[in-house]
Amino acid sequence: MEAVTRTRALAAGGLALAALVAGCARAPEAVWFRDVAAARGLGDANDPGPAGSHFMPQSMGNGAALFDFDRDGRLDILLLNGCGPQGTSPHRLYRQEETGRFTRVAAGSGLDVVSFGSGVAVGDVDDDGYPDLCLTEYGGIRLLRNDAGRGFHDVTAAAGLASRAWGTSAGFLDYDRDGRLDLVVANYVAYDPARTCHAPDGRRDFCGPKDFAGQPAVVWHNVSAAGAVRFEDASAASGIGALPGAGLGVLCADFDGDGWDDVFVANDQQPNRLWINRHDGTFTDEAVLRGVAVDALGRAAANMGIAWGDVDGDGLDDLFVTHLDLETHTLWRQGPVGSFLDATAAAGLAPLRRGTGFGTVLADFDLDGDLDLALVNGRVLAGPPAAAPGLAPFWRPYAQPNELLVNDGSGAFTAAPLTAPDLCRSANVARPLCAGDIDGDGDVDLLVGRTAQAPLLLENVAPRRGGGLSVRALLRAGGRDAVGAVVTVVAGGRRQRRLVQPGSSYLSSHDPWCHFGLGAAERVDAIEIRWPDGRTEAFAGGPRDRRLEVVQGTGEAR
Repeated sequence: MEAVTRTRALAAGGLALAALVAGCARAPEAVWFRDVAAARGLGDANDPGPAGSHFMPQSMGNGAALFDFDRDGRLDILLLNGCGPQGTSPHRLYRQEETGRFTRVAAGSGLDVVSFGSGVAVGDVDDDGYPDLCLTEYGGIRLLRNDAGRGFHDVTAAAGLASRAWGTSAGFLDYDRDGRLDLVVANYVAYDPARTCHAPDGRRDFCGPKDFAGQPAVVWHNVSAAGAVRFEDASAASGIGALPGAGLGVLCADFDGDGWDDVFVANDQQPNRLWINRHDGTFTDEAVLRGVAVDALGRAAANMGIAWGDVDGDGLDDLFVTHLDLETHTLWRQGPVGSFLDATAAAGLAPLRRGTGFGTVLADFDLDGDLDLALVNGRVLAGPPAAAPGLAPFWRPYAQPNELLVNDGSGAFTAAPLTAPDLCRSANVARPLCAGDIDGDGDVDLLVGRTAQAPLLLENVAPRRGGGLSVRALLRAGGRDAVGAVVTVVAGGRRQRRLVQPGSSYLSSHDPWCHFGLGAAERVDAIEIRWPDGRTEAFAGGPRDRRLEVVQGTGEAR
């Protein structure tokens, strides 16, 4: 039975006539991204707090989100500040207008609070169809309930959430399949602001994670009833709270192929944790057993941002994690199901020039049918001052250029910095990286949060090498996004899969739509969805270059 869908035409793209030359742009029309932040109203700079204090949370950045908070069909933007409760810069919520310009929503939004902002997770915790927010902070956590698109109000205390830890990345998942979204928060270290740290030459610098005790992640079980939002701390009962780390990135996904979401925590200068779901409310750390605790040489790196996707087209999702510039970012390929192998060298990633990576995204930017890779950079320890126009002198020793890597179709990547000059040309201190179809034209755009600077809003202008399809999976008509669902599109003899999970990258939340590049395929043969409760449905295909909203229960059960 064909799904009940809402469709609208997308701007169809022509095929690119030649391949990209590694590391350089062929011609002006080969540029992939154009920064439109200032033109679209995003000129406000991030406020990390007083420069020169070497307050460690400043070095780790402030998060960002792409989400449609008022349900008008256009993605809105949230950018956090980190100036602290004594500062004067509240977080920045922007509504996208019909013109594509962003208007700041300030007084009365519920987000006009001042704090040491860290990460953002977006999820509909009360199942009213409007996305709610979890904000992590140095020294706290906030749960903000959406007032039907009019703004937000703080329900942290009423919901039973309480934390004094330094929370970083967070993600929503339904780990017990009860139909309610639970929450996982990675905590960093027990930072003591009274402690001072220094570079090898004796100069004052930011402290590192090894100077403080690590903290375990926290799991909050959603026990809401009768319209009252309520969470219980299930960290001890689940097992996830048993092992400390220095958590920076979080990804909730099915790592072992059993249909239940697991939890991966990227730990800074410590082995990663992979918490495998045991279907009874408990988890077991199997990072070592499954190959993702350390790299191929057995080293625990500075693990930070996370990207997830099938880079080589074998039907299994792979894991990419960013590291320091003195290390190598790691790609773990999956195969067989539930087992991962360090394939960094085979993917061409080992010899590339690199920075200290934080936010990262796997997405098909040119719609050719394979996943490309973007990551944003900035040091945590001072180095040679960089040429960084518009960046305050204090931050220039931490600035580095961002990176774009193009997939050759086999899962190997080539650096293409001049193909994305507005992303890669200037050095910055970048932390969150969010992906989504911001302008509604069917391809994936990027939002970069930059410390002490205005963000980059990167419109995708890449020459298209095929058509596209965007799918939104909903648990009911007008209801919440099916976080944890896996959407598979069959077209042109290929099967491509995407996970519905806004929370990944670093301190970030993405567009919940799943975006597919179809290459030369002229139409979609079929769509399959494995829903968060484990049931699978098939839906009819059709023309490419569309946006589809697909509702659980309206397809053919499998």
